[in-house]
Amino acid sequence: MSVPEVQEKRVTWAELFFDLVFVFAVTEVSSLLHADHTWAGLGRALVIFVPIYWAWVGTSIHANTADVDTPFERIGIFATGLCALFMALAVPQAYGERGMLFGASYYAARLILAFLVFRGQPLTLRAFSIAAFVSGPLLLIGGFLDMPARVAVWAVAALIDVSAPRLARGSLQNVRFDPNHLPERFGLFLIIALGESIVATGMPAATAPHLTAGMVAAVTAAFVLACGLWWVYYHYAASAILHAMRTATMPTEIIRPVLSYGHLAFIAGIVTMASGMAEVVAHPSVQLPLPTAGLLYGGCALYLATFGYTRWRMFRAWAKTRLGAAAVLLVLLPVTPLLPALAALSLLAALIVALNVLEYLIVTRWGGL
Repeated sequence: MSVPEVQEKRVTWAELFFDLVFVFAVTEVSSLLHADHTWAGLGRALVIFVPIYWAWVGTSIHANTADVDTPFERIGIFATGLCALFMALAVPQAYGERGMLFGASYYAARLILAFLVFRGQPLTLRAFSIAAFVSGPLLLIGGFLDMPARVAVWAVAALIDVSAPRLARGSLQNVRFDPNHLPERFGLFLIIALGESIVATGMPAATAPHLTAGMVAAVTAAFVLACGLWWVYYHYAASAILHAMRTATMPTEIIRPVLSYGHLAFIAGIVTMASGMAEVVAHPSVQLPLPTAGLLYGGCALYLATFGYTRWRMFRAWAKTRLGAAAVLLVLLPVTPLLPALAALSLLAALIVALNVLEYLIVTRWGGL
């Protein structure tokens, strides 16, 4: 008697349509960071980004554990997407007159997700219930407060959201996850972030009164860098994550640290770099300001160093080449303001290309990283 083949769960068309909202949301967060990339600005952008990201994570986790390719579930996903759209619309003035819109939209999204997850079954301690009863109300309350109380309350809510998978770890042990679907979902969100980096570099050149040779060169260097970042993730890491999910005895020990937390850092690094690349394209010939250098080299270092964390959590092995490259970038960071912006961006792109070439040679000639 043959065993029936289990059909592999794939991303639905509704999920892909839902992702379009987050293209806009990531763009708005990048613009917020572009407007203020001081340390305080970085912190405020992160506080805004975490609820947006966590709403997407919650929807993707639900889509993994339930059949969402039904009319009722599609409407639920679209309703969550509308809430995310309102969150994105609120981002530019989230710390101003649109704070209530941001908080109310997030709270509504979490209530919709909680309803989709818990309908017909008892309420349990999970990230969905924590968001519906704790972090969601805090986001709403924060929207009514003035600064700096608003950012403080929202920061607490973001911390609770990030901690929720750990707090609800015990209740997730009996949840059945599809090992193929989630790596694909998180890989698609990273594509959204990379797409934002391309938009961010193209807009200054497209809207400039005169397209100079320096701008063309900067766009070229930025695109090479984006391709290199894509290669770092999708050539080796994406398949490694899929393998880890398929072979894990406890899938939550991959989902929580590698997918939820690791990809938050991956995407934060890319969005940070996107803001820096936009600055370089707009002013390629001036010396690179230190804050812009921090966006470029610091964001790239965060992106590469996160592979060290995810590889250790998956295989208890060090991503030596990527951790080494991150260290090199941090060493170079203080001296990059001595260079023209275009030269600093070109150097960064060359280093990422060199990293990919080195890893390819290590794998093909010595059989492993």
